[in-house]
Amino acid sequence: MRGDLEWGSIPGLVRSAATRFAGREAVVEGRTRISYEELGARVERAAAACMASGVRRGDRVAIWAPNTLDWIVSALGAVSAGAVLVPLNTRYKGSEAAYVLERSRARLLFVTGTFLGTSYVASLRRAAGDGPGEGPLPGLPHLEQAVVLADDAPAGFRTWKDFLAGGEGVGTAEVLRREAALSGSSPSDIIFTSGTTGRPKGVVITHAQTLRAYEVWSELAGLRRGDRYLIVNPFFHTFGYKAGIVACLMRGATMIPQPVFDVDTVLANVASERVSVLPGPPTLHQSLLDHPSREAYDLSALRLVVTGAAVVPLRLVERLRSELGVGTVLTAYGLSEASGIVTMCRRGDPPSVIASTSGRAIPGTEIRVDAPLGSPGDVLVRGFNVMRGYYEDEAATAEVLGEDGWLRTGDVGVTDADGNLRITDRIKDMFIVGGFNAYPAEIEQLLGLHPDVADVAVIGVPDGRLGEVGKAFVVRRAGAVVTADDLIAWSRREMANYKVPRVVEFVGELPRNASGKVVKGELRGW
Repeated sequence: MRGDLEWGSIPGLVRSAATRFAGREAVVEGRTRISYEELGARVERAAAACMASGVRRGDRVAIWAPNTLDWIVSALGAVSAGAVLVPLNTRYKGSEAAYVLERSRARLLFVTGTFLGTSYVASLRRAAGDGPGEGPLPGLPHLEQAVVLADDAPAGFRTWKDFLAGGEGVGTAEVLRREAALSGSSPSDIIFTSGTTGRPKGVVITHAQTLRAYEVWSELAGLRRGDRYLIVNPFFHTFGYKAGIVACLMRGATMIPQPVFDVDTVLANVASERVSVLPGPPTLHQSLLDHPSREAYDLSALRLVVTGAAVVPLRLVERLRSELGVGTVLTAYGLSEASGIVTMCRRGDPPSVIASTSGRAIPGTEIRVDAPLGSPGDVLVRGFNVMRGYYEDEAATAEVLGEDGWLRTGDVGVTDADGNLRITDRIKDMFIVGGFNAYPAEIEQLLGLHPDVADVAVIGVPDGRLGEVGKAFVVRRAGAVVTADDLIAWSRREMANYKVPRVVEFVGELPRNASGKVVKGELRGW
């Protein structure tokens, strides 16, 4: 099935789901339970409110909030109004969020209230409260409105209720006309991802790419009507938004969003909601298996696990199958620049293949390793899933995307005779902290702002709980007495938690080659 042809656009998928699965449970959030028909009505209302607030086709609308029903409704509403969605990482600090908002020139922002003890509005005001603009955040002149997904909002911001009420004069016919103006080639979202330059770049993906990729994902995973899907993967990430929300809309599965990964909450949700589908990074499943009270929960409904983003121990696959009775355990590999999916194992693959590889290229795509079979080389991908480019950045696009359509992923891998891919290294030096991509160049740039840091290099090192964490090698400025604890505490205030180095080692100088580049291979041996 070609999802991009059947539904045409993401709004088309939402309307189709509201009809096909009308009475089925769509979203469960605490005591709130809504059907697919009700979800469709809420999304239409949000789309009308976006249109009433001045959102035009192609405008960027950002969302900075955790996994909630309001995220689903506001995001799908914006896309149904013809906007291009810009999800913001909930781990961002105010300055990081402000950069993405300014870079994308977002006109409208949906933002959570207080989350994990942090006021996101206050954080943004500190970062972008002063400037030439006249909107809610003068430092962001393109941002015309900001809506707090809560019952209260500070001066200059709107409440979610007030925002929705503003769309009451926009009828269904107007929303349908706006939706009809979209085509498969229209951009659906811009996912900002960091890179070797240290500055986030916006990956532009279309409606057709999203629909086709996650129809394939749903088919390969075996997602089906009636599944109950606990979505722990963050909505701001392709894994949460597209392999979560979009896939559920395609198959009529029930979405159970969980805002924060907490193993006790996961266990309680899986048991009480009879969860059958639980994708996530290996650390999530390892925590589940190792929980001392696991036996007290009924996890028997769990039947499908899809994981990746890190090395998957064979023992983990075996334990999920033997101890929890999970019938299908699959691994996959993807990156934002390829719509979040490149390869995937198939149901029926032996545990050794699932644990040691990320599977084979998905239908409609090709992978190539620039090395002889069985030897490591640069991994390239070509196909319908490859991004249109980085948002308004032709130079960065040209660095990774050739005229022949091959995308340089920045990863090093090995393929076997059956086409299964095993990622062995990362050209970009990226490391993965509990499922989150951490980019040394970006972290180094932030650490370099500390007044006592003269030079710094960051690498990923193994960690028993998170898979990998950052280690910073720091050269102090002359006369400085900053300690490792000082620098880690400062980092926690200035950057998302997953970027914060867990270890700091002070050195006299960093090893550099003749061109002045830090030789990180040497650092790994220190």
